[in-house]
Amino acid sequence: MAKRPHLLIEEGDVAEIAIVPGDPGRVDRIADRCDDAETISRNREYKLVNASYQGVPVTICSTGIGGPSAAIAVEELAAVGVETFLRCGTCGALQSGIEIGDMVVATGAAKEEGTSKRYESPVYPAVPDYDVLTALVNAAEANDEDVHVGPIVSDDAFYNEGQDFVDDWEDANLQAIEMEAATLFALARRKGLRAGAICTVDGNLVEGTQKGADSDGELPEKARNNVERAIKLTLEAITAL
Repeated sequence: MAKRPHLLIEEGDVAEIAIVPGDPGRVDRIADRCDDAETISRNREYKLVNASYQGVPVTICSTGIGGPSAAIAVEELAAVGVETFLRCGTCGALQSGIEIGDMVVATGAAKEEGTSKRYESPVYPAVPDYDVLTALVNAAEANDEDVHVGPIVSDDAFYNEGQDFVDDWEDANLQAIEMEAATLFALARRKGLRAGAICTVDGNLVEGTQKGADSDGELPEKARNNVERAIKLTLEAITAL
């Protein structure tokens, strides 16, 4: 079998469990907590590293921003042997009182993106695998971490999330917004694979704080620091999977 054209991988190159952050830089942050890290490929928005955590082999692969690039990563990883996907990302809160640096474990994702709709009807649910969801929540409890557990929304248009949209999502009691989970959940479910997601809050749209506002980089300092907590919980979860 030829190498996959975007991730530049083939059968035998990956573990059965993959952690899939959006940011290539977060691949390195996750790998730093692991043993035997080895970079396998780097192309476009995709960086792929193999490592192990407490003896569990894991592939860490960035997906880039949004559903289309995430779908490419899922398709190519699944084609060469990945069976379980854990998204470790960031999100914007949609409920008052959810603070920057808090973590959200998704129980489902509303399909406000377009990629999953090319695969299936929007009425089909984009939900995580129960075992992955449970492993993330249990990891939080075992580490005395408070996480928000509930439905989120995945949206394509970062700069077009107007107040009407935010108000509607808030009224629906959606916990947060991000850009990849609905695609990840839908594709994994269709392929008979497992997926879940934990995201660190980098702003609160209801309270008027946005990613990058009043910070020196993309993420506020508190979110940057607390991403490490989400990474730890994600790694702890794979030991149960």
